[in-house]
Amino acid sequence: MSEQLRRDMECEGLLECFHGLKQLDREVFQTLVGTGEPLTVDEIADHVDRERSTAYRAVQRLLTAGFIQKEQVNYDQGGYYHVYKPTDPAEIADNMQRLLNDWYAKMGQLIQEFETKYEGEQDASAPPVGD
Repeated sequence: MSEQLRRDMECEGLLECFHGLKQLDREVFQTLVGTGEPLTVDEIADHVDRERSTAYRAVQRLLTAGFIQKEQVNYDQGGYYHVYKPTDPAEIADNMQRLLNDWYAKMGQLIQEFETKYEGEQDASAPPVGD
């Protein structure tokens, strides 16, 4: 954690920091934001110059993290396909803030447990006063 605080981070680093996303995931997200329109996995793969299966895995990681949304488009003659678009940045930021708050609360609890545990052990091992 101290290393993270010392590093120069850009806002896109939050994708990696909060969700463990990879460089390709960032590229896919930036592509979807940059195009301004929903794209299929094949279109995304073309934009990031990767195989369809590789692009699909990045899309799945972004979906799981909540950074993009999937929509179904129906053909008039039957059948459908999916397109992907970025989630509203305010919603993503709210989710990251919630994650940070939850993490902060958990770390506070663990620090308190650490203090309680080792303060008690230190008191028990101290020699009696007046000897």
